[in-house]
Amino acid sequence: MPSPVRVTFLGGLGQIGRNCAAIETEGRIVVLDCGQMFAGDDLPGVDAVLPNLDWLIENGDRIEACIATHAHEDHIGALPYLMRHLSFPIYGSPFTLGLVRHKLKEAGLVDRAELRVVHDGDRLDVGPFDCEFIPVTHSIPSGNITAFHTGQGVILHSSDFKLDLTPVDGRRTDLARIGSLGHSPGIRLMLADSTNADRPGTSNSERSVGSVLTAIMRENEGRRMIIGSFASHIHRLQQIADAAVTTGRVVVTLGLSMRRNVKLARELDVLRIPDHAIRDVEDIDDLDPARTCVVCTGSQGEPRAALTQMALGTSRWLKLGSNDTVVFSSHPIPGNEAAVASVRNGLARLGARVIHSSQVDVHTSGHGKQQELRTLHSVAVPEFFVPVHGEYEHLVAHKELAHGMGMDVDHVMLCEDGDRIELGDDGLVRLDSVGGDHIYVDGTVGDLGTTVLGDRRTLGDDGFVAVVVHVDLDRGEIIAGPDVVSRGWVEQPALRAHEAAVADAVERELNGAFDDAKIDLQGLAQRVRRAAGRTVNDRTRRRPMIVPVVREG
Repeated sequence: MPSPVRVTFLGGLGQIGRNCAAIETEGRIVVLDCGQMFAGDDLPGVDAVLPNLDWLIENGDRIEACIATHAHEDHIGALPYLMRHLSFPIYGSPFTLGLVRHKLKEAGLVDRAELRVVHDGDRLDVGPFDCEFIPVTHSIPSGNITAFHTGQGVILHSSDFKLDLTPVDGRRTDLARIGSLGHSPGIRLMLADSTNADRPGTSNSERSVGSVLTAIMRENEGRRMIIGSFASHIHRLQQIADAAVTTGRVVVTLGLSMRRNVKLARELDVLRIPDHAIRDVEDIDDLDPARTCVVCTGSQGEPRAALTQMALGTSRWLKLGSNDTVVFSSHPIPGNEAAVASVRNGLARLGARVIHSSQVDVHTSGHGKQQELRTLHSVAVPEFFVPVHGEYEHLVAHKELAHGMGMDVDHVMLCEDGDRIELGDDGLVRLDSVGGDHIYVDGTVGDLGTTVLGDRRTLGDDGFVAVVVHVDLDRGEIIAGPDVVSRGWVEQPALRAHEAAVADAVERELNGAFDDAKIDLQGLAQRVRRAAGRTVNDRTRRRPMIVPVVREG
């Protein structure tokens, strides 16, 4: 009897980011992507949010390898954190592994993983799995759909995909191969991208952006062009470069990730820019601004990125003015709208002309919309289906789309992070959950919990009031203080009176507390917190963090 196949979803189901799943059979595990999610304003001080690495680490001795479907951060960004604990091979295309190698090298972990290159159409054994790598079109080169040939049939993972008939690199999603698998031996289970499942129609071809960029450059003749884009969007960078060459400009890359990715892509021949048309940013002062196109990071308003530094007037390389045109060649990722708007406003204050995707079509999605999803379903004809990669409303929309395509209600399963499912002889069943925990990274792995984040939010919203007092427990008296220190609570001149009132309230509370012979420092601290909090609330109707510090002697 064939062994069942289990899938554990560790991230990417319910939010955009942290994509990670574990495919398991015969006691062995293949990790499918291991990405991170960037933190929003609701997570102050957090650098990244990771999937549940604890589950993977606990089962590390059973991990055969990781398959990196493509090189976006939400699919490979957590690998350095996982590789600090484990060591296993990583499979991916040459470009994908090039960026993985850089991430591991930065973390001093490049020796922890053997990077194994796969090419379009390759089929090879990864432990008990027979894995096939099928080309897919997305907003980054060399992504792969993965078909797992198992004893329970084919499990197809779409990766992030779109159906683009005129991709920049000519590499289309291989629907013919998916259709062949759907016909024979048949696709038992499909896991498919749901990012645009709630959007009707089809996504525009990436190539359509090129003509728009060329027109913008022609309309801005005599002006310096600065274009912000994702550093990983090599197809977009190719079109920017083509438009620049067509309009007689040289390309200048700005931003560490932009320069690194362009260098790697040119070395692998997935980005083609003539040598005479690309210059180092160090040469910027020697170039004619009217014949220059700077391509840079920061289109999402990242704090340390090139566009942000320009907007703040702190860029080492560029000082913007009225003869500059800045193009944001991307849509703001949900949660980044305020940061992007701030950067745009800063650029406008400097006199620059700002162009973005709400005005002209300088961006298109790398994810298929409803009609593309219907095409995938009609070609694959899966027996069972689980929507993946998306916010919860996207997963629901994809589930409903599958029902509309004629799939039985009990053959479509809606899952969330932490859920485990099993594909066996009797079909697809839901197992237990390992918990969809978020791991918050601030400098080091997993050193932040919900308590710390809650404290940070309180501090950011309402400030803090600290009360320091020294006591003699044996004599039952205060020997120093209470001293009150606050920040971010109220302004002067009222502050001094409020702090004095808090000190008086705490002193009265402690003098009464000493009547309890069993009182200890912890009990006194609780009394200090209550007295201070009550006084703060009564006087200001605000709720800053109360920090009691009670010391003996």
